[in-house]
Amino acid sequence: MQSYDWIPSSSLVDLHPDPTKRNKAVARRNIPVGSTVLSTPAFATALLDSEKGHRCDHCLREQTSLKKCSGCGSYWYCDAKCQNLHWQTNHKRLCKRIGQFENSVTFQQLEKHERMDSLLLSHLLAQLSTLNEPYSPRESRELEVALELLPGPASNVAAPPVCPIKPAPPSQRLVEDLFARFGNNNFTIHSHLNSIAHGVFPVASRLFNHSCVPNAVAKYVFSAGNTVTMEVVSLRDIAVGEEICIPYIDPALMQTRHQVFQITYGFVCDCPACAFLRKIGTSVPEPPEDATELAHLGAKLRDFVGVDEYLKGAPVVAADSQPRSLDDLPPALYCVLHESYMSTLSEAFSRASHEGDYVQAAESGVTLLALYLLVYPKNYPQIGMHLLEMAKTQWNHSFVALNPAGEDKEVAKNIVFQLLDLARSVLRVLGMEGDSETGPFREIEVLEDIARNA
Repeated sequence: MQSYDWIPSSSLVDLHPDPTKRNKAVARRNIPVGSTVLSTPAFATALLDSEKGHRCDHCLREQTSLKKCSGCGSYWYCDAKCQNLHWQTNHKRLCKRIGQFENSVTFQQLEKHERMDSLLLSHLLAQLSTLNEPYSPRESRELEVALELLPGPASNVAAPPVCPIKPAPPSQRLVEDLFARFGNNNFTIHSHLNSIAHGVFPVASRLFNHSCVPNAVAKYVFSAGNTVTMEVVSLRDIAVGEEICIPYIDPALMQTRHQVFQITYGFVCDCPACAFLRKIGTSVPEPPEDATELAHLGAKLRDFVGVDEYLKGAPVVAADSQPRSLDDLPPALYCVLHESYMSTLSEAFSRASHEGDYVQAAESGVTLLALYLLVYPKNYPQIGMHLLEMAKTQWNHSFVALNPAGEDKEVAKNIVFQLLDLARSVLRVLGMEGDSETGPFREIEVLEDIARNA
């Protein structure tokens, strides 16, 4: 077997040949649920425009008070330490030119996603220009791995304009080669499931194939003075020799996923979920528009998944139970896989929760949970986040708004605790991520404290 010395020795994966893929990452040993399979720092990052001025451009942490770069006025930092580290990483090559570049007609005429590509590519090239031998793979293991990545199917698309850098790249070919690997190897960095930046992580891109039923997911860890780190975490127990896959896109995208895979990544997914979708045909039926029919559909979905039993069970038992799979889905429920159905449920739950229509919020919230349990793998973080939102809604219903006549407060309080326990049991698999001072674990603790004292 070929040796890959760029794989961190601390990781739990080896790279093996595969008859249908370039390679596959397999478990070196039995991996328990919630384990860090791989930890790898970002090669380059760029904050979303909406996050600029709210987060440090070096460590990406959210801060209430940031120090603006006096040289360009376009970058913000936690403190002098982060500013100096970012200066050494790439900003010294950009500071005098980035403001003029961002205000140029060439940059302003780009589409939003093209601007992000332009800035991310500029950051990467600026970093490579600081090497002892600028732009040389011999000086950068990450660059060597990045250039080993397969270009995307749209590799004939020209690279966007980049900020002028001195020393300049040795050739436009290098710029084009790097950009050709951006589209299908560009990770969205998130904090508590909210997108905040884009980043390039060559080692993770080289190792992990995609699955819509993944056994691992990526999370992002922010710490003062450090670049963001990706940690790939196991969602369930993984046996030695088993392939480890992560999702490249949201597994809930039942209809558009095939187009995304072909256009962005250039492959056909053969995971169980995609195999099921091919079996039922390319056209997923639309859900009904009539409110009564939608209510009946939701009841059938909840019954099929067994969501009431999930909610009634002990936290650990419920979290570890295996919901019904797509293969068992009856034709009458195929329409719940239409992407508009999840959007409708999500909007109904959010609207009813905020407007105080708690009966509607409870029904749509439980139905949305049933759909999540159906389309997402066990311990997927979206399930835990939704359980937390259901707990908040239940609390507002029973203790903040005008309460239903005759409601037993202790029963209502126990429902809140049960939802919080379920949320914690799912989210603790992923563990702390993003902005550690805030987030779901803190929200769970606060709501539990309030409920105990109510």
